[in-house]
Amino acid sequence: MIADTRKGDTPDRVMHLPAAGSELPEPGEAVTLELDWKRRYRLMRLHTALHLLSCVIVAPVTGGNIVPEKARLDFDIDLSLLDAGRIERETNALIARAVSTETGWITDADLDGQPELVKTMSVQPPRGAGRVRLLRIPGIDLQPCGGTHVANIAEIGAIRVLKIRSEGKHNKRVEITLTGSG
Repeated sequence: MIADTRKGDTPDRVMHLPAAGSELPEPGEAVTLELDWKRRYRLMRLHTALHLLSCVIVAPVTGGNIVPEKARLDFDIDLSLLDAGRIERETNALIARAVSTETGWITDADLDGQPELVKTMSVQPPRGAGRVRLLRIPGIDLQPCGGTHVANIAEIGAIRVLKIRSEGKHNKRVEITLTGSG
């Protein structure tokens, strides 16, 4: 069983880290992939919801995390500007627009010329392969992202803000969850 993945030694490689105590296959041995689709799809929905959250809260993103139950983004913004009701309403209104997501590519040089595309202060897009993957939600968001996303933002379903709190001078945390099952 694979417990985690990490970036490999080149942009096109991924390391699969086995769970503690798992028996390792022999080099060259065939293995079978069994994806936990329910978990992955929930993570995809939450990840795409964070893209929308970053459009509702217009501030630099200083961190984030996603687990199957919830997700969060940290922002460099005054805490008094974060209202849970407004954030929920505006994010859910974007979801209701049912826009299809699109992926594309941008060269490293073009990305250097458009630094406003990078919203995250703590994690920069991977460079060095000559191009960077973009997620486009037409009319809503465009930013470099190598993550997994739903095909249409309506798949997210409604979100609910769980908490808003200060995590330091430059980190105001907004934690969300999905309200529907699945």
